[in-house]
Amino acid sequence: MSNQLFHHALYIVESACKGCTHCMKRCPTQAIRIAKGKARIDNDLCIECGQCMAVCPNNAIAIEQDSLSQLEAFTTRVAIVPAVFFAQFDDSVTLSHICGALYALGFTHLYLAETGVDILGILEAEDQSTTLPLISNFCPSVQRLIQVRFPLLVNNLSTLRSPAQVTALFARSELKALFEGLGIFYFSPCAAKIAQFKTEGSEEHRLFDGIINFDTAYNLVCAYIAKHKGDADQKQHTFSFPDCTRKALRWSLVKGQSSHHTGRCLAVDEMHNVIEFLEILEDEQDTNLQFLELDACAEGCVGGILTVRNRFLATERIRHWSSTVPKQLSQDLCERIIEQKQAFLKNLNLEPVQALHVLGLDTDHSKALQKLRKAERILAYLPGIDCGLCGSPSCKALSEDIAKSQASIRQCAVLKLKSAKDLNSLARIWGERSTTADGLQDDQA
Repeated sequence: MSNQLFHHALYIVESACKGCTHCMKRCPTQAIRIAKGKARIDNDLCIECGQCMAVCPNNAIAIEQDSLSQLEAFTTRVAIVPAVFFAQFDDSVTLSHICGALYALGFTHLYLAETGVDILGILEAEDQSTTLPLISNFCPSVQRLIQVRFPLLVNNLSTLRSPAQVTALFARSELKALFEGLGIFYFSPCAAKIAQFKTEGSEEHRLFDGIINFDTAYNLVCAYIAKHKGDADQKQHTFSFPDCTRKALRWSLVKGQSSHHTGRCLAVDEMHNVIEFLEILEDEQDTNLQFLELDACAEGCVGGILTVRNRFLATERIRHWSSTVPKQLSQDLCERIIEQKQAFLKNLNLEPVQALHVLGLDTDHSKALQKLRKAERILAYLPGIDCGLCGSPSCKALSEDIAKSQASIRQCAVLKLKSAKDLNSLARIWGERSTTADGLQDDQA
């Protein structure tokens, strides 16, 4: 994913939005504004981390949902399922029950997304990026954050394909005889992976034919198991969990990647912690670190916005499972991987991602400098309390919005309490702009 028009999976449910500012204050890239009592998302700045959805008290932020009916277009239906999905169920639901339910729902083949970790290991794939510290590209929100907010660090991003991509390549190669009727579907724990998948031209968009949200799949599996609990057929058949190693099973947990890298490594989870560390990294280039594992969600993918179980319990279940699986792959899977080796051996690295310069005040450097100076002068008049009542996340953000002619100083609630004469004078100096339900439009003075 480099210069494609980025698809956005998050959207505002206007009928439920009360303009409470929770989302605006939580957004790590200041992509949200409040206009006429409704939240607005700036798609250029949104990184699909789901922080806004997590804190919304009114369920006014939602994620795209694809129907399972999309499976009907294919005769061979492959599910690429992350280990985190299986951890959404408590111990009373066995892995065999979950696999059996997925087959009953219409899938013909199941692959564990983390199998790609083992494939990369067997093929001894090497990252083509040499800039240290190497930053994992596993989390699409972090990758987009770096593109948008920390463009100087894009060359540090890993170019190795994610495990799910590698598994999809392996599945297509194995099942190539069924290619005409073959559909590959990915189970997603977060909005960022949905957005990445649906971005036309992205690797996921080319590799996968559909995407299933965790919460949707979880509800369908639970409903099937409850309906068929005690059935004789379910008791007689045993469905095996997709083969993997202990290392692969723990991959999506915090330190699941960094613990297997040589040299000095660091794992940071939760978006605001990630931003704090990237700011340090950008200012202090010499950290002596070789590898960084950065996760937008707390505790890694088990904290994804589409997960349904407590992230600590889900983590514990994955760790418990991992203690029961072998450290080495089965001979059968090893042979299958080697058999398909030539099909994708030279296709394990991606093109480097590009920086997205969307945070500046203007694309023209001279105009940007003028607007910066204007914003600094405007900021001196603002109260500096960052109350958010103006519809911008901070006084600094409001000053920049005014400098870009996207807001009016009249939006400041604190200044409105002061002399109307003074406010009118300031408005004449900085311009007349106000927000409307349809966007930002000029006021009629």
